[in-house]
Amino acid sequence: MSGKVFFYEPWDENGYLCNLSEYNVFYDGLLWPTSEHCYQAQKHSDPEYRERVRNAKTCQEAIALGRDESSPSYRKDWMDVRVSLMHDIVLEKFKQHDDIRRLLLSTGDAYLAEHTANDHFWGDGGDGSGENVLGKVLMRVREELSGKA
Repeated sequence: MSGKVFFYEPWDENGYLCNLSEYNVFYDGLLWPTSEHCYQAQKHSDPEYRERVRNAKTCQEAIALGRDESSPSYRKDWMDVRVSLMHDIVLEKFKQHDDIRRLLLSTGDAYLAEHTANDHFWGDGGDGSGENVLGKVLMRVREELSGKA
C-alpha cells in the first residue's frame, strides 16, 4: 500500500492508530487503559500523580491531568523527552496487540498522518502544514516492527 492513511478519532476507520483508542498498554511495570493515559502520566515525576492519570475514567480526564503544568510534579524536561517517550509507548502498544500490529504493517509504505487542524505538532495541521510528529512516530514504529529499521 502506498499513498496516505489519515487518522484522528478512535472511532474512525483507522482509529487504531489514535492514542485514544481503547488498547491497553503495559508500560513501566503498569497496565495503562490507553496509550494516551500512559503518555499524559509521563509528564509528571510523582508516582502518585501518575497513578491519578492512570486511573482517569476517560482519555479527556487523563489529558487534563497530564497537561496541568501548575503541578509541582510536572517535568521540566518534558519538551526534550516527549517525542522519545511517545515512540516508546506507541511501540509497546503495537508490540502488545497482534491485531493492530498487523493492521499497521498492512499500511506498507503509506504516509501516516494524524489529520487535524487542532494540532500542528503531533498532527498535520489539517492541511499538511503541521509537523505530523505522531504520524512520523507511527511510521518509525512500523519500520521497526517490520524489521526494516
